[in-house]
Amino acid sequence: MDSNEMVIDKFYNAFARKDAAKMNACYSDDIVFYDPMFELLRGDEVRSMWEMLCGSAVELTLSHGEIKSLGDDYYTCAWNAQYKYSRSGRPVHNYITANMKIIDGVIIEHSDAFSLHKWSRQALGFSGWLLGWNSFFQRKIKNKARRSLLKYMKQL
Repeated sequence: MDSNEMVIDKFYNAFARKDAAKMNACYSDDIVFYDPMFELLRGDEVRSMWEMLCGSAVELTLSHGEIKSLGDDYYTCAWNAQYKYSRSGRPVHNYITANMKIIDGVIIEHSDAFSLHKWSRQALGFSGWLLGWNSFFQRKIKNKARRSLLKYMKQL
């Protein structure tokens, strides 16, 4: 395992322990993050998102593996999160592919890819199954996630 792969391993091991501070220590000050739920976040938004998610995680189990170098300082990693969605209490098992760019031992870019429709079917039940594919419904999910993050950040 090279030093950049160890950064990724450290990040996900900290996530499995819900240790947002150690996760965020793996990031550069000007980290750029993207995922289907929160979309584009930068810097403190990213750090706050992980703090919020770790703080609200219920029955979280997390595994990761398949860390691979893609060249030019880019890496990919597969990770799985199982938890109860805090708003509904429903179990979620999310399969995610992460892509990261690591320079000088810190992550400067991080994107996670997963199906928002599959997530909504699990987290929201029938409404997610029925409407989770719909872009209007997905926009509502994204807006709610963004509002939750902004509310969390105001409380800091």
